[in-house]
Amino acid sequence: MQANGGATPADDGMQVDGQPGPSKPPTRSSAGPKPRAASEPATLRSTAYQVGYVYSSKMMTHSCARGHPEQPERISRIFDILREHDCLTKMKQLPIRRVLREEALLVHSTSLWEKVLALHALTAQDIADSESYYNDLSLYVHQSTPYAAQLSAGGVIEACLAVARGEVKKAFAIVRPPGHHAEPDEHMGFCFFNNVAIATKVVQMSTPIKRILILDWDVHHGNGTQRAFYDDPSVLYISLHRYEGGNFYPNGPFGAMTSTGEGAGVGFSVNIPWPESGMGDADYLLAFQKIIMPIALEFAPELVIISAGFDAADGDDLGECHVSPAGYAHMTSMLCSLAGGKVVVALEGGYCLDAIAKSALAVAQTILGEAPPQLEPLVATESGTETIYAVAMEQSKYWKNLDPKKCEPIEEMEPVATPLPELLKAYRQEYLFQEFGMVEVPLMQPALVERFKGQIACSSDIMDNETLVVFVHELGNVRVELSSVMFCGVHEERSYLVDCTKGLMTWAKGRGYAMLDVNVLERPNPKQKLRHTEDHAGAVLVYLWDNYIQLSDARRIILIGHGPGCAPVMSLIQQRPSSVMRTVRGVVQVVGLHTIPATPRDMGELRQWYYDNSIVIVPNTHNIFHSAKMLKKHGTIFHIAEEKPIKLIIKAMPGIQTFVEDKLGESAKVKVNGVSER
Repeated sequence: MQANGGATPADDGMQVDGQPGPSKPPTRSSAGPKPRAASEPATLRSTAYQVGYVYSSKMMTHSCARGHPEQPERISRIFDILREHDCLTKMKQLPIRRVLREEALLVHSTSLWEKVLALHALTAQDIADSESYYNDLSLYVHQSTPYAAQLSAGGVIEACLAVARGEVKKAFAIVRPPGHHAEPDEHMGFCFFNNVAIATKVVQMSTPIKRILILDWDVHHGNGTQRAFYDDPSVLYISLHRYEGGNFYPNGPFGAMTSTGEGAGVGFSVNIPWPESGMGDADYLLAFQKIIMPIALEFAPELVIISAGFDAADGDDLGECHVSPAGYAHMTSMLCSLAGGKVVVALEGGYCLDAIAKSALAVAQTILGEAPPQLEPLVATESGTETIYAVAMEQSKYWKNLDPKKCEPIEEMEPVATPLPELLKAYRQEYLFQEFGMVEVPLMQPALVERFKGQIACSSDIMDNETLVVFVHELGNVRVELSSVMFCGVHEERSYLVDCTKGLMTWAKGRGYAMLDVNVLERPNPKQKLRHTEDHAGAVLVYLWDNYIQLSDARRIILIGHGPGCAPVMSLIQQRPSSVMRTVRGVVQVVGLHTIPATPRDMGELRQWYYDNSIVIVPNTHNIFHSAKMLKKHGTIFHIAEEKPIKLIIKAMPGIQTFVEDKLGESAKVKVNGVSER
């Protein structure tokens, strides 16, 4: 078996249970993996891989009728896109095998097990004669269905055990058919065995891990998973799904917000039932901040399993919602902060091949350690906000971390409310004026004024100082520090403004440099559109370059990007290459865990100039160190043992100052509080 995912979707070359494929009747194998001692440590062992994946093209043998949503290509498209984006080389391929009878019976009845295995003996006529029966259960059956269903369940088990035993920190089970609709006594909704429920039981029985969170973001309620643990306080089941008063599949009241568990399990089933289609990133992320993360933190899981259906993705006609790949990445990132980072992603639904592939890629890149992509300013829908408030009211009976008042819709308060970012911008504008004599830079383009008014400030000598430092950042790096940051519970008396730029500004002023401070956080819901570009942050930086910087006396310019401010800096370099190379002496990119902006591809002279005159500062866990090719595209790369963006720039400040002084001819050696690579 190749650890780098070198197999192809057509034939991954794997022998499963010692058999070449589903041509033989699926019987229980005596060659299954030997159980390991429960006393094995769950800490991550010394290995080159932090993340694993499970995949076998043999699960594609469960063929469906032409046009059926649950098509075999769902998993091959995910496998292909992960391979194309070089994800699989960074992941360990985990073994896959069929679920054992005794494992399945931890969740399902003997009658269901036998009923699924009996599908192997169906003739084509039998399948045709039983079509109506299986249609009522939303199932498509084939002689290879039992084999694929057993592999799917066994694959999720192996992924969960690998994480639980510390063989990898995270895992992605690329499997089909899905499982979360399969109930203890019935298969339904494209599902035959409940993969995640079985894996949860196996982990609890064979490892020290007992407290498990199952987060189900499939657009359909996972009725089977909830029912499997309805009275079990050791498993917290949370589902976000279209409900529509019980009229959306799987129908009925079981997915209602009042369906919270029974007996000892009361409060350990959490349903967030959307009342309509059309829900998007803002609704899902608000639910995470206000409901999911507060409850999850109080529950303190030892393992997180994501029932990752991608049918709420934008473009899926079955789900009719609008979650973007970036939205899935942000949800994954939040879940990775739980359970010491032990997370398993198990594929469920998702029926638009393009949407499922792009969404799965975003999730895979996140569990590999990449920062989630930047999102545009978001506003949740009225129905989404009201649903979250109602769920908070219901679940606050069971969870101390939930405060319904913090979830209350604020529409009626909007006429007298001032957004917190506006208060912080106003304070910072006053602070820059009082401490450094910096004043607002006027913008003349209406679209830029609407997005960035009050966010650009310069020192009074910007037009006649030969040396200029341009600092590009977001308000996210000038923030209120929350005592309950994971779920936005603000304790005003313990909140304060964290401004990582004070040291930079004080140093620049002391050296006699002119300063231009550019905050590229956009205001939400602008009415004006920019022509010919969606890169608004890059556009405002180019505007400042053309209308102020190039008209000034500055001929020794330093560009500094921080976090999301790095991309606009690169955009300026690419759009104004000649004047940049003529006047910019150095570029500093404090990237953090964000993706490092791409260097110019087709401009050899500019590419070499950037390589010679830039430094990139990242945490020592950044994914760039997995790619020798990427390392060659940048100048000196410093990696520092710090992931928080504010602390990263503070630790890097001495090195930044030395680099700048060196480029300006004022010092002789670059030294950063970290390790450099070139």
